[in-house]
Amino acid sequence: MTRVVQIVPELRTGSGVEAVAYHLEQEWAKLGVDTSHFTLADAGGGWLPEAGTGLGGKLTLATRVVWFSTVGTIRARRMMTRQPEGTVIICHNDALAGDVYVNHGITAEAMKARGNRFARMVRNPLHLFVWVRDALRFAAGTHQVVVNLSGSEEEALRRSYPSIRSRTVIIGNGVDTDRYRPDPDSRAATRASLGIDPGADVGVFVGHEYSRKGLPQILEAMTGLPDFVLLVVGGSTDMMEHAKAEAASLGVADRVRFLGQQPDPRPYFHASDVFVFPSAYESYGLVILEALACGVPVVATAVGCVPDVLTEGVNGAIVAPGGESVREGIRRCLAGDRQAQAQAARETAEDHSWTALAREYLELFDSLRGGSR
Repeated sequence: MTRVVQIVPELRTGSGVEAVAYHLEQEWAKLGVDTSHFTLADAGGGWLPEAGTGLGGKLTLATRVVWFSTVGTIRARRMMTRQPEGTVIICHNDALAGDVYVNHGITAEAMKARGNRFARMVRNPLHLFVWVRDALRFAAGTHQVVVNLSGSEEEALRRSYPSIRSRTVIIGNGVDTDRYRPDPDSRAATRASLGIDPGADVGVFVGHEYSRKGLPQILEAMTGLPDFVLLVVGGSTDMMEHAKAEAASLGVADRVRFLGQQPDPRPYFHASDVFVFPSAYESYGLVILEALACGVPVVATAVGCVPDVLTEGVNGAIVAPGGESVREGIRRCLAGDRQAQAQAARETAEDHSWTALAREYLELFDSLRGGSR
């Protein structure tokens, strides 16, 4: 194998699929691998704007997904024919092309986790489109190998698409342990800027889908944690207004700081004693590794990477869905040895560096039949 090409709508830092592709490309380049990418712009979709909020944002997102799934598939397959012998193509999203497909999430499973799966699927035509597209992807054996990010996600894939013909493997996600690390100075400065007492018990939630990722359960949990302060990072204006009303109805509004979308979540990890993330569904949950890398223990439901990276009482707490269980998980973390938990959290993240993950992928590529397409 002499070359790697990634198919992904965009590459960029931050979080999400685009960041995974970005970090892998950076690490492969450091290892001397010839690497490039095929993006939405290469598929002729550069005219499409970023998906925003509201109805317009949803329509833009749907257009981007459909374009990259259809036109992107055609153009990506043409691109593949022009690659030199030994090139491995890895697809991260939408397009039905490539030797390796990285499963970053299963729509049907996400809908199932939130309840009323069929109603949710029918209400949003994009969900139906993605389900049908991926049913074709897996039934046709489009890819030699499908990479699942966790053991639970592999089980979910086979449950949702029992006719899958591709070989499957498990390779998790990584975290930038240089960028995400403990920072006592940032902790003090961020708390001061937010008017939070240096000795207060502070939790943080980071996510753009409040309902699916469990913010309502955290607000409910806070009714039994009278001294607990919560920082909420992410979400649209409409989502924040709804959540503020919910917090007010529960009598916890004065202890919740809605910070909106932030370009950098690190100061809020640093300011916190615990990261709370009772999500209903995650294909992996990269934000969990980011919190651990910052030395912040995690309270989370057993979804995505949680069973693989969290150890009860060591670097966090694994909880069941629901406000009462989340409350008890937060209490257990706050009552434990905080310095030991912070150290264990950091050590866990260090075992999931992007360098290690990049090497795992290279080993997989070398195992492909003939070492290439």
